[in-house]
Amino acid sequence: MALMTGKEYIESLRKLDIKVYMFGERVENFVDHPIIRPSINSVAMTYQLAHEAEYEDLMTATSNLTGEKVNRFTHLHQNTDDLRKKVKMLRLLGQKTATCFQRCVGMDSFNAVYSTTYEIDQKYNTNYHENFANYLKYVQENDLVVDGAMTDPKGNRGLAPSKQEDPDLFLHIVEEREDGIVVRGAKAHQTGSINSHEHLIMPTIAMREGDEAYAVSFAINTDAEGIFMIYGRQSCDTRKMEENVDVDLGNKNFGGQEALVVFDDVFIPNERIFLKGEIEFAGMLVERFAGYHRQSYGGCKVGVGDVLIGAAALAAEYNGAQKASHIKDKLIEMTHLNETLYCCGIACSAEGYPTAAGNYQIDLLLANVCKQNVTRFPYEITRLAEDIAGGLMVTMPSEKDFKSPELGPICEKYFSGVDGVPTENRMRVLRLIENMTLGTAAVGYRTESMHGAGSPQAQRIMISRQSNTEHKKELAKAICGINKIAQKELLEV
Repeated sequence: MALMTGKEYIESLRKLDIKVYMFGERVENFVDHPIIRPSINSVAMTYQLAHEAEYEDLMTATSNLTGEKVNRFTHLHQNTDDLRKKVKMLRLLGQKTATCFQRCVGMDSFNAVYSTTYEIDQKYNTNYHENFANYLKYVQENDLVVDGAMTDPKGNRGLAPSKQEDPDLFLHIVEEREDGIVVRGAKAHQTGSINSHEHLIMPTIAMREGDEAYAVSFAINTDAEGIFMIYGRQSCDTRKMEENVDVDLGNKNFGGQEALVVFDDVFIPNERIFLKGEIEFAGMLVERFAGYHRQSYGGCKVGVGDVLIGAAALAAEYNGAQKASHIKDKLIEMTHLNETLYCCGIACSAEGYPTAAGNYQIDLLLANVCKQNVTRFPYEITRLAEDIAGGLMVTMPSEKDFKSPELGPICEKYFSGVDGVPTENRMRVLRLIENMTLGTAAVGYRTESMHGAGSPQAQRIMISRQSNTEHKKELAKAICGINKIAQKELLEV
């Protein structure tokens, strides 16, 4: 099958019997639901740009599995150039959608599972790697969206998976059959899960003895029997269901999406199992996926940041404050912070290295530094954008007030900005900033910057592990003379 277009992707979702619940009721037509559709449009952009000659080099690649042209979101990184192009691709998509386009988690899980299954097979003579390679060929040939699902509800964070009072708080195997396994549990905060053709499941933490049933990785089609989803609420989400609110939406066409994915005794055939009880490899899979996904934030959040910086600059211009020195300084600071995030994404890519399986892994230390910065810098960028925008961003009347025969002229009069700029333009850009910092796009920028790809503490733990402090101590010993042999070597040089 050739690369799908955005329209073909949307039509492909209509063929799936995905069970989605929102506000306590089953959503019969999720594709056209006003709250869900903007997130589908965001994913569709990952397809559409792949057909534009200007972006072909970023959006597509040659598969090492089939030799065919594939969407980069289904590709296994073959060198550091692939890793850098990934980051640039994500920045581009952030610029085009100003929100989360949801396909990164699948790409990051592909690369983590591919290398990890290879090493499991090397030790245990299993056939997980062959299973996964065949599965990924299927994904590439059909140009599918796959939700990489890692996060479990977790229950009592102080207890291991097998020690929880309710065993279902971590997804686990409840039955082993000759032809496969049956699993039960859930995956939480799942980005783009409803918009995905498939789910690729991974464990959420490193496992210990006794947790074998929880050390499981597999793939399953999204509309498989026993799977259903509960859509996550976002601030201001019901605005999309109102009439005549084009201005109030800020970002009308695009949005993010999160859901709880429930597995109610779901059967997984043997050929789609990639980990089953090998507890010592659960941690490896988690760390590799987390590293790739933390790299991703050096691209996607930067692209969204580009839009927010542009919106803040427009707001200043429409307010007549663009020449003020403090406004210029704030825009400079926003740009500095945004480009620093991008530097980290490019750096961990440039320092990538091949795994035993042959695909490329990013530098884990630099990837975690990248994501640690993402937990901070977008918050400051957001603060500065809100500062520049002014209080009207959160106090302005609705579009219906502006269009009211009685109230409209009053709103136009008192909410106008500089001469020559339509009041509606000013309202639109302020609503965009509101949407990106407080509203339905916040899940794709501000809040997700904190908790996406793991909490800030998760990155700090990895930074500690990767920091090689002992080596740094030896450097200090050599310089100050504690290590006489090393100092002698330095002097001889």
